[in-house]
This record gives sequence, structure tokens and C-alpha cells, in this order.
Amino acid sequence: MIDWDDAELPIATQAELLGLNRSSLYYKPVEPSPEEVFIKHRIDEIYTKYPFFGSRRITAVLNENGLHINRKAVQRHMREMGIAGISPGPNLSKRNLEHRIYPYLLRNLDITHPNQVWGIDITYIRLQRGWMYLVAIIDWYSRYVVSWELDQTLEIDFVLEAVKRALSHAQPEIINSDQGSHFTSPKYTELVLDKKVQISMDGKGRALDNIITERLWRTIKYEEVYLKEYESPREARKEINNYLHFYNHERPHQSLGYKPPASVYGL
Repeated sequence: MIDWDDAELPIATQAELLGLNRSSLYYKPVEPSPEEVFIKHRIDEIYTKYPFFGSRRITAVLNENGLHINRKAVQRHMREMGIAGISPGPNLSKRNLEHRIYPYLLRNLDITHPNQVWGIDITYIRLQRGWMYLVAIIDWYSRYVVSWELDQTLEIDFVLEAVKRALSHAQPEIINSDQGSHFTSPKYTELVLDKKVQISMDGKGRALDNIITERLWRTIKYEEVYLKEYESPREARKEINNYLHFYNHERPHQSLGYKPPASVYGL
């Protein structure tokens, strides 16, 4: 990384060349240990397969497979991974109690057309020696990924970038998320409400309220992420970009009559 105090290249140019968000250039992470990387990767695999598992069950599975770890450590790793809508960092580990929680609007709702309902969520993406975070916005009717972004931190900027990009293309009637700190933040809610979009939030502890997005995560990880070993953020961004283009425009979906999402979305 170039020291930007003496750099000739603008920060935005450095970010583009490295395949990173601009905000990531200000973040200098401590290299995680191989043990920490291994544990987080294994938790990710378990949670991807069983998104309704909490820390108690994940701890049990880890111990059954010979990885002796206590529940408190598993809970810490899950917080750091952003699992179940919990984010790490100062005052971010739990939702700010002053932030408003919105009701779940999708129960028994017939979803009949594109841009009626979008879902937004964040997931953990593993690298060889670390990890990143992927946020995606998916149209529930067509399964089309409207927008996405990768970052090395769980700061809110990359979420806002993805939302702004999505809203520049179309405007949904409802956008659904979990109750995590990103989605209860006024920065997010005001951005959405200013576009006259209704906000819907999963019930607390109900991972399957956002089932369409959970299925997207499983698809991306089983068909792309788990088949590769990304050496760098830049490689992860490139490969995931390629996969999501394939997912949107070429991959046939059984639930869509074996059509790709883009054709059902109307592109």
C-alpha cells in the first residue's frame, strides 16, 4: 500500500487499482492468525448451511468435528463476522436502542412483479489469509442481483454505496433487511425513505424471514467462493463480479422456469 501522504496517485485511483473501496485504504488491519481464519471459515460454512443455527448449535458442531472451542469464543467470532446482523467495532456490536425497528411487511404478501420487494443483506467472504464482506440487493420476484459491493470492513459506507447504486437504477416498493446496526442506522433508513420506499425488517432471530437472500448466499458460496481460494481482495472482487454476471444473465433458475434472473427482471 502506498503511503498517501507522499503518494502521487489519488486515493480513488489507488482504490480502483487495488480492487478496494476508497474507505478501505484508511483501514490497516492486523494480520489474523491462521487459527482465527480457520475458525471463521468453518463457522461460515456451518452458518451458510444452517442459517437458523445460533452460537450454541454452531459450538456443538465445531466440537463434534474436533475443534474444541467454547461458546463465548464462537459468539465473539460471529459478532466479528457480522452474522445475524451484528456488527463489530466501537458501539456497533449491537443495534443502537434509539434506532427505530420497522415491522416485517412480507408475511403472506403475494410478490407478483419486479421491483415490488428487494432484500438486502451482508455475508462473510473468505480469502486465503483473511476475509471480506459482501452486501447484495436482490429483487425477490426475479432473483436478480440489483447491486452489490465488497469491503474489508463492516463500516456502513459500502452498504450505502450499494443502496445508492441500486436506487439509481430502479425504485422498489419495499426493501427488506434484518435488524442489524447497518439497517437501523439513520444513514440507511433516511436514504431509503427519501425515495418513498417502505422499510421491512425480519423478526428478531428469524433468519428465514429473508429466505430469498439466504438462498443467494448459499448459491454464491457453493458455486463460487468455496470452489476457489482468493489470494487478495482484488481477486475476490474480480471473480465474484464474474460470477454475479453469470448468475444474473446466464444461470437458469428452476423457480423461474429455467430462465436467468435478468430476463425475468426485464433486462
